[in-house]
Amino acid sequence: MKNNMLEFLNSFLPIVIYILLIALIILLIVISTKAIKTINKVETIVDDVDDKVQSLNQFFNIVDTATDKIAILSDRVIDIVTGVIHKIVNRKKKKVKKEEEIYEN
Repeated sequence: MKNNMLEFLNSFLPIVIYILLIALIILLIVISTKAIKTINKVETIVDDVDDKVQSLNQFFNIVDTATDKIAILSDRVIDIVTGVIHKIVNRKKKKVKKEEEIYEN
């Protein structure tokens, strides 16, 4: 009886193991194909985002150039205004000094 059982197990267990291995290989193939499809979708999304970022880079370059020109213009205007104010203040100081010299003489 033991020999019959051992013979049965010796012939049946390899078959069960082979069936389980085949099922495992099929499962791995299915999972691999789904992973490849997902990776392709992610790659498409990344490419789309990259294109949008590149178009935004051009926009930001335009904005950067415009702000640089505005900053240069505002610096020049401020320089002119401070120069005019400085000249007015210096004239008043010179006038006051001349008047003081006249009173001292």
